[in-house]
Amino acid sequence: MIVPISLLAELLQALPQLRAQIYFKSSMTALSHAMEDLVLAGSDEPLVIASFQRERFYRQEAHRYRRIASRSSQVYVLAAPETDFKNASECHETVAFAPDDGLSKEWHLVVLGQQYSTCLICQEKIVPIDNQDDRGPLLMDQARRFEGIWTFDREVSSKAAALLLDRIVNYRPELAEKIDRARTTYKLKTPKKTRKSATSQAAKPDISTRKNSKIPNPKLSDAFTERLVTYLQAGQHKLLKAYSAIAAQERKERLVNLITTAMRQSLNPQEIVEVAVQELGTALSASRCLIYRCKATDVAVKIDREFLGPGASSMLDQTWLLQENQIWSDAVARQERVYIQDTSQHPLIVNTKFLEKTVENWQIVSWLMVPVLYQGRVLGMVEMHQCRSVLPWEEDEIALVEAIATQLGAALIQAETYAHLEELNQQLEALDRTRSNLIAITGHELRTPLSTIQVCLESLNSEPDMPAELRQIMLETALGDADRMRKLVQDFLTLSHLESGRVQWNVESLTLQECVDLALSSVRSRTVDQQLPEIIAEVSAELPLVQADGEWLVEVLSKLLDNACKFTTPQGSVTVQAKYNGSQMVEVLVADTGRGIEANSLKVVFDRFYQEEGALRRSAGGTGLGLAICKQIVAGWGGKIWVDSAGKDRGSEFHFTIPTV
Repeated sequence: MIVPISLLAELLQALPQLRAQIYFKSSMTALSHAMEDLVLAGSDEPLVIASFQRERFYRQEAHRYRRIASRSSQVYVLAAPETDFKNASECHETVAFAPDDGLSKEWHLVVLGQQYSTCLICQEKIVPIDNQDDRGPLLMDQARRFEGIWTFDREVSSKAAALLLDRIVNYRPELAEKIDRARTTYKLKTPKKTRKSATSQAAKPDISTRKNSKIPNPKLSDAFTERLVTYLQAGQHKLLKAYSAIAAQERKERLVNLITTAMRQSLNPQEIVEVAVQELGTALSASRCLIYRCKATDVAVKIDREFLGPGASSMLDQTWLLQENQIWSDAVARQERVYIQDTSQHPLIVNTKFLEKTVENWQIVSWLMVPVLYQGRVLGMVEMHQCRSVLPWEEDEIALVEAIATQLGAALIQAETYAHLEELNQQLEALDRTRSNLIAITGHELRTPLSTIQVCLESLNSEPDMPAELRQIMLETALGDADRMRKLVQDFLTLSHLESGRVQWNVESLTLQECVDLALSSVRSRTVDQQLPEIIAEVSAELPLVQADGEWLVEVLSKLLDNACKFTTPQGSVTVQAKYNGSQMVEVLVADTGRGIEANSLKVVFDRFYQEEGALRRSAGGTGLGLAICKQIVAGWGGKIWVDSAGKDRGSEFHFTIPTV
């Protein structure tokens, strides 16, 4: 027979002096565990009746009730039937009540011993959605509310036990004899239909029971309180751990989001590293935080980004040796973090003079290295130092550094990719300009002389009686334009050989003055019929010998002098100077007073086919390959070439360096 009324309502009706209280599930869990431990810690055989709302709740505590059953034969467990929960008599009595029984919304635990008693009778209190806060309609499991009674009062515990035993008999009549023994042993009242004593006698309360009902055994009460406090402390400890984990996760996500934001706002690797080093050092309260770019093969690196805490000395602009640092090598080789909590006790540091000296110089007490990786490639290193005392970093803090290093690797790769993309775009633009210039120059420098040659040859062929003087002019014109085409093709081939690295360099010790004289002679011989500007050569014979290929050196000087003469009027001047610059290099200067170069063109004058005036409207001839050839030749012997100009019509100065012997 199903009893729809709840046990709590039946108990409050039987004992009207009782007042129900509100309990949270976390409190009820602590109370019930303490009550169960009271049984396990005792020496007598109490009556224990536990009622769970569902079988799955019982499964969480089944191991405890098996232990309790080993202490007492009067243990009853009730739950609504699910899966395999059913009426059974094994280690203890299990009672499956109907799902629509009043018990299905309650949580009971009654313990009745010879010297003590306690009970917990609660019914879940459903909180209306309107009364809940804005965080959501569902409460956390541990914050579920129950309304009920918890007491040491023996009268209340006895009444609750009697009511529960009545319901057990209702579901399992075969246990009637065992339950009668329990009623006798624990002095419980029997139901009216089986009561043998007179009504008047039943109306009288049990004086001995009432007398001691409100005075629990002090030792048992102390034990219960101790167990209850233990459970509450354990719950608080778990709560604090949860809060700590949430805080650590929040801090980790905040820093990762900060790096991500910095990455999105800027594609400058230096700015990204600066944000990461400052935020990471602050978050971990480090004495020193270093983040630097490096590769697995680097020997040393210069520190250019640093977070500095109180009392730590700065390492900015210091050269940080890498390959000699075994800790760095281990982190790179294993591609994972290396953490030394106490450097004074670590055998690797104690037995390595370089590391021992490094730790001493920079006062490193704790040392953490985390490599910045991307797809197995080392991009940099994150270093954390503690310099004052051994303050170990927690595992979640180290995990935070690893997360930032991972995010930093992606940010650096993205910035690097963007830089490469920019460079590629510039190269494509230069290639497009080269293509356009090539088409224009080829059309002008090849078509024009070919047209002239064709006209001269057709005239000679069609007019056999042409005067000798005119015939000579025609031949000289055709030969001149043919030589012009030959030089154009030769420049193309020369630049192609230089850029492909197929040139065989014949390096020798040379006198620079001799090479300058040869270049001047070449220029003057090619321009016999032209009026040149004044050429001044100021090259001292006291200069050290230079080490270069003489033929190519004369070629560079010749082309620079050709350019200077081409863009300088006969009233101007061209100067050749040389000096020793003190770094095993001789610096050569070819200056002119010609039309000069505008500032925005200084960086592109050495590009192939560059023409300042444009390929189709220039006043001077040429292919625009001469300076590109000079750049390749100078780079071939390890020198540099550059140009300075004060602006349009203010002359130009071309400089290049040659290594000395």
